[in-house]
Amino acid sequence: MTDASPPAPILVTGAAGFIGFHVARRLLAQGREVVGFDNVNDYYDPALKRARLAVLSRETGFRFVEASLHDRAAVDDTFARFGFRHVVNLAAQAGVRYSSVNPYAYGEANLTGFLNILEACRRSGVAHLLYASSSSVYGANTTMPFSVHQTVDHPLSLYAATKKANELMAHSYAHTYGLPCTGLRFFTVYGPWGRPDMAMWIFTKAILAGEPITLFNHGRMRRDFTYVDDVVEAVVRLVPRAPSGNPAWSGAAPDPATSLAPYRVFNIGNNDPVELLDVVSVLEAALGRTAVKQLAPIQVGDVPETYADVAALAAEVDFRPATPIAEGVRRFVDWYRGHYGG
Repeated sequence: MTDASPPAPILVTGAAGFIGFHVARRLLAQGREVVGFDNVNDYYDPALKRARLAVLSRETGFRFVEASLHDRAAVDDTFARFGFRHVVNLAAQAGVRYSSVNPYAYGEANLTGFLNILEACRRSGVAHLLYASSSSVYGANTTMPFSVHQTVDHPLSLYAATKKANELMAHSYAHTYGLPCTGLRFFTVYGPWGRPDMAMWIFTKAILAGEPITLFNHGRMRRDFTYVDDVVEAVVRLVPRAPSGNPAWSGAAPDPATSLAPYRVFNIGNNDPVELLDVVSVLEAALGRTAVKQLAPIQVGDVPETYADVAALAAEVDFRPATPIAEGVRRFVDWYRGHYGG
């Protein structure tokens, strides 16, 4: 006799955030039930987060818990209520520069909060935990493109250090408890419903207002801008693919990307870095406006270039992000003007 019960809902933490919103929306479109978890903090405009939640709440399969990851009781209660088998942890305190201003926020959300998720997954027997890491973990590394097979031991910001810590914490739970864990190293994600603290949004808003934009490293920063739909496609393909241990892994020549434990990390990037000056040119074309540019030195904690090697991702799920920057920018500008006018 087969079990006809419906699959358990998927937990998406950070569901009011940029990537979390899009992942939850895609899973709902696939017919999955989703429980969103978010504290809707004021790191950036909570009204934008509420607007995302309003879109998700129109779906019958969506339920929402408003709480913080570092609230252990709230996390434990949510797991007990819903019996999750798959968890996509995208909640975090974001922002490289903000980590030098408010470091304790990163300890609460990214360290204590992630520990609460790991413990809840362990006790609940979760089949697969996927969690947001970041391209920032590559830090001082200058070997391009960044590969998951490289070590990431020299972070340049506290934010990056907490993301590296998440990977280490996940591996310890994979090794000690057999919890399958997959780390997602996102590379400069942009697109509709994006974050106001990111370059694409900042530049668009300023250009439309006729205000100057600041280009650090004199506009020579290169980023692997990755369109959000490509990120979501990679994530949802990975959800059912819980890692198993790599029997070829050797402690004599340890591969950072895999383990004897059920643990993997993947780069999710466009594999095509673009200079900020070129991004501004694309934005100018899409907006029909000319930017007022102010060139400035690189900031402490910033890395001059990111560039993702996505071979491991492509081998695992037969997909690699590839939306051209001009197409992604056009879609973002269309959404921005539709949402805010201008």
